[in-house]
Amino acid sequence: MRERDIEKYLRERVQTVGGWAPKWTSPGSNGVPDRIVFLPGGHIVFVELKATGEKPRPLQLAQHKRIKSYSQEVRVIDSKEQVDALIRDWQEWTDV
Repeated sequence: MRERDIEKYLRERVQTVGGWAPKWTSPGSNGVPDRIVFLPGGHIVFVELKATGEKPRPLQLAQHKRIKSYSQEVRVIDSKEQVDALIRDWQEWTDV
């Protein structure tokens, strides 16, 4: 599946549960995740989107490590099923 199709699905699913998933652009800081997902209840997840079967580049992995060092969650998502898993996990965190 193409990255843009998964990205569209992520935006739609997040919006359905009352969240927001804006594109993250960070001039001068390459390799940051594609989206910052804000979910109700104060949950924030940084999401790197990939076409099915693709893996993050080394620079992206370095940025993920940096974000995680601040105790933030980073997910690499390459399927609609992983988007659904993110929403399910959030629902478990918040007991929605």
